[in-house]
Amino acid sequence: MGMPGMGHDAMGDWRPMPEPPLLWINSFVLLLSSIAWEAARVGARQRRADLMRRALFGAGALGILFLAGQLMLWREFSLAGYFASSNPANAFFYLITALHGLHLAGGLFFWVRAVLGLRTGADVLLPIELCAVYWHFLLLVWILMLGLLIST
Repeated sequence: MGMPGMGHDAMGDWRPMPEPPLLWINSFVLLLSSIAWEAARVGARQRRADLMRRALFGAGALGILFLAGQLMLWREFSLAGYFASSNPANAFFYLITALHGLHLAGGLFFWVRAVLGLRTGADVLLPIELCAVYWHFLLLVWILMLGLLIST
């Protein structure tokens, strides 16, 4: 797009990437995962073990699905010729989404620890609370990043 009143050259070699439907699907999956984390937190607070377990497993499964979807998106972009080395916009997209994916993988590490805590009978209220807050933060960061990515 560029700045108003400036020609295409104002952006230099910054060429925006397309917005495939998978980007929006992945965003929705991340939102659902955050909702599941909140349900797990409510279940843990209210000592509703069945709700907590279902929501906890759903949150993790949706987190894994989001990461898989992001890898599929990268593959889709790569097959269409949008490589990180092609231009700064592509490199920025890959860098930002990779960093976000690493943070999600870290969240999934603690999700596994919470699930293992369920198996041992440990009190998982605090781990679930912390993971839910962390996940909500990741969702907020994703929304901000998505806004930035689609506005350029």
